[in-house]
Amino acid sequence: MPTVVLDGHIAGVGTAQGTRLVVGRWRRSPLGGFTDVMVERADGTRTLLAGRDDVVDLVTRLYTFDTVHVVDVRVVADAATRTWSVVAGPLHARLVLGRRTRVGALLGLVPAAVVGARASAGLVDAVARTLVPGVRTRGRGADGSWEVYAARDQHAVVGLAARWGDKDLGGLRRVEPPVRFGFSSVPASPSVTAVRVAIGPPP
Repeated sequence: MPTVVLDGHIAGVGTAQGTRLVVGRWRRSPLGGFTDVMVERADGTRTLLAGRDDVVDLVTRLYTFDTVHVVDVRVVADAATRTWSVVAGPLHARLVLGRRTRVGALLGLVPAAVVGARASAGLVDAVARTLVPGVRTRGRGADGSWEVYAARDQHAVVGLAARWGDKDLGGLRRVEPPVRFGFSSVPASPSVTAVRVAIGPPP
């Protein structure tokens, strides 16, 4: 299997009700542009919401879920209002973006070639774990594939309105406890991170 590259953004937020949301908005990939939403409910149930079977096949190769649903998934990013409007089956959410985070400012100082290179992945991973507890930038997917995350920028999420069906999920909270889809969680502080993900074949 050749190396697969995804380029886009990952948003991670928690809610007062205890649900944690991870939204992947991928502008470029071998599958074209797509969005997927990973949901971990307060009881620990992990759900994938994806718009197509090929997206499900890719995501479930790497991450673990208790349930998977193919539903209409859309994200509208509005630069003027600095919002993401997310619709994914029963989930409706509106994220409000704030300023660049301290981590985002530091990322701007590191050459992209260093952040994304497999040769330096161990060093970058060690730094990331120190700066952002719970976050890993390299690891193995559910099928043994290697993954390297090269973050380029990060902005805080400062507001959230979300509901699941007719139930309000409550206001914005930290992503605690960490999500358990794969080898890494998103940052505990709600944020949107610009990232390039490289995925290679199992050994």
